[in-house]
Amino acid sequence: MAAPMEVAVCTDSAAQLWSCVVWELHSGANLLTYRGGQAGPRGLALLNGEYLLAAQLGKNYICAWELQRKDQLQQKIMCPGPVTCLTTSPNGLYVLAGISENIYLWEVSTGNLLVILSRHYQDVSCLQFTGDSSHFISGGKDCLVLAWSLCSVLQADPSRTPAPRHVWSRHTLPITDLHCGFGGPLARVATASLDQTVKLWEVSSGELLLSVLFDVGILAVTMDLAEHYMFCGGSDGSIFQVDLCTWPGQREKSFQPEQEHGKVFRGHRNQVTCLSVSTDGSVLLSGSHDETVRLWDVQSQQCLRTVTLKGPVTNACIMLAPVSMLSSDFRPGLPLPHFNKHLLGAEHGDEPHRGGLMLRLGLHQQGSEPSYLERVEQLQAVMSSTLEKNVLGGQDQLRIRVTELEDEVRNLRKINRDLFDFSTRIITHPTK
Repeated sequence: MAAPMEVAVCTDSAAQLWSCVVWELHSGANLLTYRGGQAGPRGLALLNGEYLLAAQLGKNYICAWELQRKDQLQQKIMCPGPVTCLTTSPNGLYVLAGISENIYLWEVSTGNLLVILSRHYQDVSCLQFTGDSSHFISGGKDCLVLAWSLCSVLQADPSRTPAPRHVWSRHTLPITDLHCGFGGPLARVATASLDQTVKLWEVSSGELLLSVLFDVGILAVTMDLAEHYMFCGGSDGSIFQVDLCTWPGQREKSFQPEQEHGKVFRGHRNQVTCLSVSTDGSVLLSGSHDETVRLWDVQSQQCLRTVTLKGPVTNACIMLAPVSMLSSDFRPGLPLPHFNKHLLGAEHGDEPHRGGLMLRLGLHQQGSEPSYLERVEQLQAVMSSTLEKNVLGGQDQLRIRVTELEDEVRNLRKINRDLFDFSTRIITHPTK
């Protein structure tokens, strides 16, 4: 069986010839281009291996393409304001978007806007889910990084504002990028800031594990899959490689380029805005405002390939090519629904999506479906009823059982009295 193909997906702010380009990582062969709009920074996401989503630069909508129908824009997801960042859950069930200082969470199967989170004080600059979709991390220009539990957000009381699981406030200038490592709720999160530091956090405990100080502001950060190295893109065009396995025990350390021989990638002439590492950790992809995307050999820090775009690079990432990207006959299992701009859909101003069929993952029913909270309550009621029937046998059997036990208690009391009387007679009137 052939190894999965790795591809590089890139966008720039000019979008003169195309909105997004996909090329094979090692050969450099151009595979696909998508047309229609300009993708903003941190605004590119793959949805369920079937759709490519791109938040438009300074616009209040998200473009969606089927991976194979690249020349035809499939849908515009209208939003309440300009989208500052975008991500999707790895399980393909949710879409997250930063709009000003708010975070919007949609359910993909219905298009319902489930919740609006308003815990940042300035624009949200980056969003990312953990690998198991159980948590997501948000960073903003307010210098805060928030770790959210998806389960807690969805099950929160609608009358109360959901609270993040952790609030990380050790940065002193706006957050520019973040990266979630492998491990789901046990993952480590790297955050980059204009305060010239990159910090490493633990999701489970919220503890700060490491803080590295650089000589320049850091605009991009990523780690290899094994988390042996952390790569940090600087505002001067340098890329710094931090060895996490041999790092000393102290939590705070300054990165000294002259003492870290061979740990700096040099070649970009302007700030590095995007970083991504191949699955095997051997190749690093970087994008810069110098309008180039570069491919580096991690071991030697040498540039393997340079691709020149038409404008500052806004997104550049390495991913395993989905089957739908390589097969011309592939079509999505379900069409994208109409995405609501308001909570609770038409009840808060959205017009019902007329003339179409509502489709939900795993369900084949027409009409409106219960909300997530309603389904949780129904499931809890069914589980409680089942548990009661299994343990107690139901209300009717419970009453019968109580009656039987009461009769048995009365019989035992009668036997006890008879034994007491018999013993008393034997003691007080011994046999002659």
